[in-house]
Amino acid sequence: MKVILRKNFDQLGKVGDIVNVKDGYGRNYLIPRQIAYQATKGNILALEEEKKQIVKKEVKELEAAQKLSAEIEKVSITIPVKVGEEDKIFGTVTSQMIADSLKEKGFDVEKRKIEITEPIKALGIYSVSVKLHPSVVAIVKTWVVRE
Repeated sequence: MKVILRKNFDQLGKVGDIVNVKDGYGRNYLIPRQIAYQATKGNILALEEEKKQIVKKEVKELEAAQKLSAEIEKVSITIPVKVGEEDKIFGTVTSQMIADSLKEKGFDVEKRKIEITEPIKALGIYSVSVKLHPSVVAIVKTWVVRE
């Protein structure tokens, strides 16, 4: 039986792949769990159309991410922190603090997308990367200053 995968499935393949499976496995496991659907002529044509739509959507997302990246890189953020002796800060600067500072500037970025390479534990200027898309990364200039 030939089936078209709706979801990535480790043992079989990726979304949109047409694979051969045993009849029972396809009818009793894959199709009821909506992991795959039967590969008929109509479904194959629908798959081709769906792939075109996915490509268009990915192109739009990439363009939007590149535009947002250009805007974010123009901005620098300032994070005021409490400091102790020798200008050492209490705790570290977190991705949540950076996300909040970006939100104040008008950029809604999830904290999961912010990548801090090494912990920020001192005052200074840091470059923090924000992963907006798998292929687009924006660098934000971050100033850590005394409160």
